[in-house]
Amino acid sequence: MVDARAFLPIAIFAVVYAVIAFSITNSYYQLMMTLVLVWATFGLSWNILSGYTGLISFGHAAFFGIGAYTTALGQMYFDLSPWLLIPIAAVLGALAGLLIGFPTFRLRSHYFALAMLAYPLALLYVFEWLGYQEVTLSMKHENAFAYMQFSDPRIYTLLALALMIIVVLISRAIERSRFGMSLIAIKQNEAAAEAAGINTLLWKLRAIAVSGAIASATGAFYAIVLLVVTPVSVFGMLISAQALTVAMFGGVGTVWGPVIGATILIPLSEILHAEFGARFPGIQGVIFGIAIVVVILAAPEGLFWKGQEFVRRRWPRLVARKRVKLADAAAPSAFPVPQPAPFAVRANQQSDPILSVRGLSKSFGGLKAVQNVSFDVKRGSILGIIGPNGAGKTTVFNLLNGFLKPDAGSVVLEGRDIVGWPPYRICDAGVGRTFQIMRPFPRLSVTDNVTVGAFVHARNDSEARRLAEQAVMRVGLSNVADQIALELTTKELRLMELARALAGQPRLLLLDETLAGLGTNEAAEVVAVLRKLASEGITIVIIEHTMHAMVRLVDRFVVLDHGAVLMEGEPQTVTRDQRVIEAYLGTKWSAYAQGR
Repeated sequence: MVDARAFLPIAIFAVVYAVIAFSITNSYYQLMMTLVLVWATFGLSWNILSGYTGLISFGHAAFFGIGAYTTALGQMYFDLSPWLLIPIAAVLGALAGLLIGFPTFRLRSHYFALAMLAYPLALLYVFEWLGYQEVTLSMKHENAFAYMQFSDPRIYTLLALALMIIVVLISRAIERSRFGMSLIAIKQNEAAAEAAGINTLLWKLRAIAVSGAIASATGAFYAIVLLVVTPVSVFGMLISAQALTVAMFGGVGTVWGPVIGATILIPLSEILHAEFGARFPGIQGVIFGIAIVVVILAAPEGLFWKGQEFVRRRWPRLVARKRVKLADAAAPSAFPVPQPAPFAVRANQQSDPILSVRGLSKSFGGLKAVQNVSFDVKRGSILGIIGPNGAGKTTVFNLLNGFLKPDAGSVVLEGRDIVGWPPYRICDAGVGRTFQIMRPFPRLSVTDNVTVGAFVHARNDSEARRLAEQAVMRVGLSNVADQIALELTTKELRLMELARALAGQPRLLLLDETLAGLGTNEAAEVVAVLRKLASEGITIVIIEHTMHAMVRLVDRFVVLDHGAVLMEGEPQTVTRDQRVIEAYLGTKWSAYAQGR
């Protein structure tokens, strides 16, 4: 699942932890060593959902408690072995994740977090009402191994260590695969992830199912260690808080974050509880609250990320990113930047439309943003959509690729009406999209950003990586392929978004102000890339305000004004039309167009 270099720190941690555990003779500290691993594993389960998707869960105790009561009731009523009950608990936790996630993923941000809080509270009252205020696991001296009842408490530590390592390996496998990259893309920009072909609801359901399974298995093991289960001890708010706190303190969205958090916070809270718990009830909750405040003030993303940032600043050579030298033929400046006369029309477009829009309308309350818009996009052509600010251009794009549903009209893509399709399905049908306001996945590298776009048609992760590398080369970004998106210039971000759309192998590209924020030379380089793509047979629809570049790029214009089509035609006709000049271009353009 992981390479040797990735496995080495895991192996070192396991050996060191086992040696320390076996050197401890005090039973209380032995129990603490086990609990550190239990809460680290629970934090890892929380991290798979909330750390990677960004949807904060206050309700992971629901899964934990389901697992604990599976062990307790399974032994009480069916005399089953914990070796069997722990996998059963994992299955129940996964099913509970699906049942909880399907309705709750309709919510966002703090609404999602508060909704998740309701589930463990409801289960707490249900189990109290059912009469399970305290369930004790009976001792099985005659067959202790079968019931995980060992006289040496260090064996529990070894079992907890094995469970945590399994979960660490699962987390690493997720993190480095399509699964993890899809979740990270959802976290960093869900709209861009949808446009890139990611079915966000499906991936979030998979994440909560895996997360719920791990949390439930952890709760099942926890019940075996303590031999007593109460609703408050497994469904209580402090349980969910511990999962959230150890992950946030150590570092959200990273495998080692929950382990670091648990290793520091659990011994601290347990020791203070043992020393001062009688005089200060609830001191554990105070410790977790203080930890959250400290991490918010000093290291908002957790100790792991703070330490990585410190190393990068203190010893930059240790983390210097490898730069791939770009062959001259792949550089943006290497693309020829021809300057044809204005109003040049390409001859390679085909007559049949790849996209037909008829009667498209959309209102927001009393505002008619789009009114009865109709046009065709010929296969192999470049269509420019222009108009003043507020004319409805971006709204039209959002209607074309599923972010908005029209009040009326049809959008026919290669013979299929795609109205009502979600963005990921439209992407799968062959439509790529960039955004007016750039939507990178800022913590991913250029290649990883583009790889996310390749998943929609790639059969496996290696093919997605290959398609991404090809797309990066096509737009001339191979020299910055390993840089994270946060480090890119505006031009590089624009090209990266274009590459991400290309990686999905689209037949139609929707480009929303791709030249915005670029200087003259940068815009010329991007235009050269677009011409090259058009010459390769990709159909392009582009919104842009840089008219001097547009008239040299597009075959036809559709002019929008107040949400309606003002006119449609070839550049030389549109740019000389008095209505277009008055509504959008202005008198200076009129003088330029007429050669004065």
